[in-house]
Formats: sequence, structure tokens, C-alpha cells
Amino acid sequence: MTASRSPSSPRPAGTAREVLHLLLNPFVDTLAFCYIAVCVLVGGLTSVLVFGLPVLALLLLGCRGIARVERARARLLLRLELREPSPLRAEHPGFVGWVWAQLRDPVAWRHALYAFIRLPWGWLSFCSVFCALLCFPVLPWAARGLTQVDRLLVLALLGPSDVLERRVAQLESDRGVVVDAAAADLRRIERDLHDGAQARLVSLAMELGLAKEKLPDDPHTAARMVDHAHQEAKQALQELRDLARGIHPAILTDRGLGPALSALTARCTVPVTTTIDLPHRPPPAIEAIAYYTASELLQNISKHSRATRAHIDTWATRDRLLLHISDDGRGGATTAGGTGLIGLTQRLNAIDGLLLISSPAGGPTEVTAELPWKNPG
Repeated sequence: MTASRSPSSPRPAGTAREVLHLLLNPFVDTLAFCYIAVCVLVGGLTSVLVFGLPVLALLLLGCRGIARVERARARLLLRLELREPSPLRAEHPGFVGWVWAQLRDPVAWRHALYAFIRLPWGWLSFCSVFCALLCFPVLPWAARGLTQVDRLLVLALLGPSDVLERRVAQLESDRGVVVDAAAADLRRIERDLHDGAQARLVSLAMELGLAKEKLPDDPHTAARMVDHAHQEAKQALQELRDLARGIHPAILTDRGLGPALSALTARCTVPVTTTIDLPHRPPPAIEAIAYYTASELLQNISKHSRATRAHIDTWATRDRLLLHISDDGRGGATTAGGTGLIGLTQRLNAIDGLLLISSPAGGPTEVTAELPWKNPG
């Protein structure tokens, strides 16, 4: 929410827009004030009745509409770069939840306050600019000074509620990303179980059933079938172990992030060296996210980089856990085009983390993941 920078000296086009804005002020402000006065009067008189609160909620909803018109006027005539406030969301479903949300809407109440403040100022600025028209040389400077007050009022009362509201909107967006990622992981686990271990166990059960039927008449064939079923059982067990490792590796729980990363690099097709400098173990959730971030990045190196070597460097600051992965591959890694790096970026953003990518064409590629961590040291 920023205002466009005003030039050091007024220009004719800008002065004309500012004078028009000031001349319109009393008419727009009077209409808005009358609406707000009716809101307060009707809402106050009917609040003791059953239908009073819904009426007040509707009137507050209208305050948002008036403010939307005022923001459009400020963009057009005052050249303000002003974002729209976040849409109102009811915490509870139903009509009662909607009414309660409207009554507790701080944005609408700020808009109502704006209308009350603007009425005397609108007429004062109108009279001032009208007098300045009679003394034309001072008109540009008078218009600029008066509209600066208008800009401050619009920015203070009609824009988003600064950091808090933007933070709430960001958290709501990040919560959706986390929910979608969790649902995708559950679908992946279900698919792996259904297509992998479950299918193999079904085949194993059928093999053992046939061997049981053949055992009295053809023990040699039955023994061969049991041996084959034994191999199938070991394969199913290995698949279940791999799946469990993909959900949460045991080494991460038992020994921490350093040994888990070392085990992860041992399975990479590209030689990887590691440097771990963690005085304390991070929280389990941060450890898991760091591990899977490294796993995803190493998979990208194996599949796409054509690198001959890579390096992982992990260290901690006072409030951040940093994971730096570099390789000498062909570069070109980007979040465009629906790559897996988009998912990593969204997951890290959801926990107030950050993913920084430097990957020019021809390499090298360097990716730094920052995760929040209150280091007890």
C-alpha cells in the first residue's frame, strides 16, 4: 500500500486532477456522511429488536461499497497505488455467522470513521481551493497541500489494515497450500500401497493357496511355489520399508538430520559431499521439512542436472535453519513451467520459510532453503 511519489513541483495535468478531486469532495463526502448517519441512527434504534442487528450488518456492508468508490476516485484523480482490503470471511456458517462477521468487521468500521472525518474536511478543502482559484498563482501549491491531506486519510482509513491484515491473508493462502500438499501426499501413499505392496501381497496369498492345494499330490511343485512366494514376501516387505522411509525415515527420528542427510546422499546417483553444523537438533517438523527438501533437490540433481558432483551445507543461525545445495550441472532450474520447485517454494512459504534459486544456463546451480527455527543456543 504505497502512494505514488509526488513531483517536487505541481504540473498542470496533476493540478487539474487535484482541483477536480477537491471540488468533488463536499458532494461525495456529504452523501457518504448522510449514509453513515442513517446507519448509526437506524442501527442504534433497531438494535434492541430482533431484526436490528441484521439491518446494521447490511448498512456496514454498504460502507465497504462507499469506500470502494472512494478508492477508485483516489486512484483516478490522486494517482494513489492502493490495494483493496481482504474480502470478509465468516468464521461460522449460516446467516447468524454472516451477521456476526459483518458487525465485527474492522474494515467497515474504519470506512465509517472515514466518512465522519471527511465531512468537515471536504467542505473546508472545497472552500480553500475555491478561494485559491481567485488567486491563480498559488492554486497548484494549495491544491497539492490539500490533496496531501486527502492522500493521508485514504491511506490510513481506506486501505488494508497494514501488516496484520496482509499477514492474515498470507496465512490463509498458506493454509490452503498445506492442506493441498497433505491431500496429495495421502493420495500418493494410497496409490503406492494399492499398486505396489497390496498387489504383491494379493499375488502372494494366491500363490500360497495354490501351493496348499498341490501339496498332497505334487510336493515338489508345491515347494517351488512356496519358494517363489517367499521371494514375493521379501519383495513386499522391501516395498513397505521403502514406503515407510518415504513417509518418515527411521534414521531421521533416531539419529537426527545430519545422519539422515548422509544416508540420503549415499543413495544419490551423483557424488555428494556434506557439511553439517547444527549445535542442536531442530524440532521434528522442521527436521522433516528440511529432509524432504533435500531429498527433492537431490532427485532433481540426479534426473535433470547432468552434474558430476554436488554439495550439501547445513547450518543454523539464531532463528533460521539453512540448507544450501549446489551442483556443477547444466543449470536452468526454475520455478516456471510447473516444476517440483514450485511445490517446495509453496511448502516453505507456508511455514515462513524461503527458497532461493540461482541457476543460470550452463550452471552451476545453487539452491538455499531457509526454515524458521528458534535455536536454543
